[in-house]
Amino acid sequence: MYRQHFGLKAAPLDKGSVELWDDGALAHLEERFRWLLQSPGIGLLTGEPGVGKTAALRRLTATLNPHRHQVIYLAETDFGRTDLYRSLAMALGLEPAYRRAQLWRDLKARILDQVDGKNLLPIWIIDEAQNLPPEFFKDFPAFLNFAFDSRDVMTVWLVGHPALAHTLDRAPYAALAGRLQVRVHLRPVIERERFAQLIQHALTTAGCPHTLLADSGMELLRLASQGLPRQAGRILRAAMQRAVPKGLNHLPDDLLQETIEELR
Repeated sequence: MYRQHFGLKAAPLDKGSVELWDDGALAHLEERFRWLLQSPGIGLLTGEPGVGKTAALRRLTATLNPHRHQVIYLAETDFGRTDLYRSLAMALGLEPAYRRAQLWRDLKARILDQVDGKNLLPIWIIDEAQNLPPEFFKDFPAFLNFAFDSRDVMTVWLVGHPALAHTLDRAPYAALAGRLQVRVHLRPVIERERFAQLIQHALTTAGCPHTLLADSGMELLRLASQGLPRQAGRILRAAMQRAVPKGLNHLPDDLLQETIEELR
């Protein structure tokens, strides 16, 4: 109802947003993402929850040629390491073997067949990677060892909270950290001018024909969301819903403050 009331064609800063705001951070990620397609290896993408990591990768993978790239997305990471490899096997069309040794052999054979026989690069995106078991971090380099470790045949993105980077820098995971070819960290949009640009872009692309927030309201939204697009969108949408029964075509500060307090 609020979308019709405000004349919107989409929800601002919704998960399904296609036109993401970028002042250079996403362009940098895209450059590194493309580079890992040309030189397969491991990339690490970190950022606070709600900063837009998954949305950015979703946009990037949507542009890939499915005849050249097979994107495999995994977000269920709070399981044992064998379960993770089994999920990869099923995504590659394999019946997972019971024993991990056979599972690895089957997976590596299938990956080589994809790359050498079909010219198809597997791209494994592991979201919420901070929840991966320590054993996975320790043995993953061995799994990626092909032909006496002379070939890199798949691209892997480990995506997670900032703590993930600190975990991988610990001594027990040095082998995996040494294989990281790309490290990208997305930061919250905390600067006032940049945050205002983010919100204005979100409203404009959603189809909003006029300004909804005063400068003071924009500041309330910035502080409450801590510069995280997901949180800002959550507050905006809830405030719009509250504005409808009041017949308002803007979001006054008091309504915005009430919404923020309700969502805390």
